[in-house]
Amino acid sequence: MSAAFPDFRLGSVLATSFTGTLSERHGNPVERVPTPHRLVDWLAVYGLAVDSCTPAQLDLARELRESIHAAATASALQDALPASAVQVINDRSAQGRATAVLTPEGERRWRLSSASRVEDALGVIAADAISVIAGERDGRLALCASPTCRAAFFDTSRSRTRRWCDMNTCGNRQKKARFQANRRQNASSAQ
Repeated sequence: MSAAFPDFRLGSVLATSFTGTLSERHGNPVERVPTPHRLVDWLAVYGLAVDSCTPAQLDLARELRESIHAAATASALQDALPASAVQVINDRSAQGRATAVLTPEGERRWRLSSASRVEDALGVIAADAISVIAGERDGRLALCASPTCRAAFFDTSRSRTRRWCDMNTCGNRQKKARFQANRRQNASSAQ
């Protein structure tokens, strides 16, 4: 990863990890894929290696990212899914021509129609979003409790009560803020 860009926030669910390429949506937004090359880097991390990405393909990716975020947020809140977001997700899924293949180690990998097909990679991400939003997996969509983040994430905890998209970032930040507030309160009470 290039030091000039913020680190990726990686997760185990492709679709919600993809929405995490824009974080702190309600604070000071952090764009983690500001350039086409950075999208190529993110896709490679998730086994969707492409040779190149054009600015137009980056625009398609961002449109898909925002559509997944909108639909996942609505689902987490048990609201109606936005029709425009559903349309974009369905369109990207239908346009992709990736094929799932089984490796000799028994793992699933994606074979894109050609090494430079960003649209195929977006199709895989859209299909994953459909699976998550449609409730086909064991877990639930939730929103990060951080007021500046509010990222959609897929909660697979046993109790389904996870509060943070990532304990190492949002959760830790909130715990630290609570600790400091308690410390200040205790200090002022002692005086």
